[in-house]
Amino acid sequence: MSKNKKPRILLVYTGGTIGMVKGADGALQPFDFENIISHIPEINMIDCHLSSYSFPVLLDSSNINPSSWIEIARVIEDNYYSYDGFVVLHGTDTMAYTTSALSFMFSGLEKPVIFTGSQLPIGHLRTDAKENLITAIELSSLTDDEGMPLIREVCLYFQHELYRGNRSTKINAEQFNAFASPNCPPLAHSGVHLSVNHQLLRKPSMSEFGVTTVLSTHILLLHIYPGMSIEMVKHLLSYEKLEGVILLTYGAGNAPTDEVFLSALEEKIASGIPVVNVTQCLKGSVSQGEYAVSQTLKEIGVISGVDMTKEAAITKMMYLLPRKRTMEEFRKLYVKDLRGEINTIKVK
Repeated sequence: MSKNKKPRILLVYTGGTIGMVKGADGALQPFDFENIISHIPEINMIDCHLSSYSFPVLLDSSNINPSSWIEIARVIEDNYYSYDGFVVLHGTDTMAYTTSALSFMFSGLEKPVIFTGSQLPIGHLRTDAKENLITAIELSSLTDDEGMPLIREVCLYFQHELYRGNRSTKINAEQFNAFASPNCPPLAHSGVHLSVNHQLLRKPSMSEFGVTTVLSTHILLLHIYPGMSIEMVKHLLSYEKLEGVILLTYGAGNAPTDEVFLSALEEKIASGIPVVNVTQCLKGSVSQGEYAVSQTLKEIGVISGVDMTKEAAITKMMYLLPRKRTMEEFRKLYVKDLRGEINTIKVK
């Protein structure tokens, strides 16, 4: 893209609260994006060429699954060389899972893919949809000194903050600031001016753009809690198609030292099924071995999820499992920073 050429942005509507307006009967109905300019005339002020695409069958975010991620990825892949950036409208409930998954599914991404949504429908008097949408489009239109897209990754924009997609998590169901990025500062902030943290932006990729659509879904997310039945855990771990386990542990990666529990995990690891340790805490990192109650996890081969969100931990495992040849290869890739999802300085 030349320095003087207006960026071409594709607006992709998948479903969700943002795309709803009140119909004649007062009920919320999907928004017709062919008439987007008439509903949000301020978009005319953005210096870009805007096109839109709406999914034939709209997706409620609670029903989002890996096949939905593939569908979204295919739309972007099919239009990748025709546009300079993409803004994807998506329901908030599973948006952080989708942005995390797509960050791994895309390789060699050199253009912005910015997800946004809203807590109130676009037709609501006090909606947050307009600001979220307008600023997401503005951010996707930013270029560097060479006229190339400034942002080159999957992001999530909400309530004045641009987050790395695989660092975001939903924290609030009732406030406009629905998302946070606990272990990574925002990539940009929208105030009177758009302020970009250039040091945090992903560097240009050296590989060709591509999309991976093979994902594993036979993963157990095991949330550790006091009084948890060890027999129940053993039953869950005995699932014959199980391919991987994510442990949501206490604090810095601590878990019960019950011998039956640890033996069950060790047996799975010995059979070639990876087990990853992610903290339940919103902020912070796993540091296996810092306390005696996590030392045994480290000794039996549990992999540290470091400071990843649960959304990133799960979707990274989905992405890597079909590609693992050996447990050691999986371990090395899992603790490696692939898309900015992990702070490798803290790996233990």
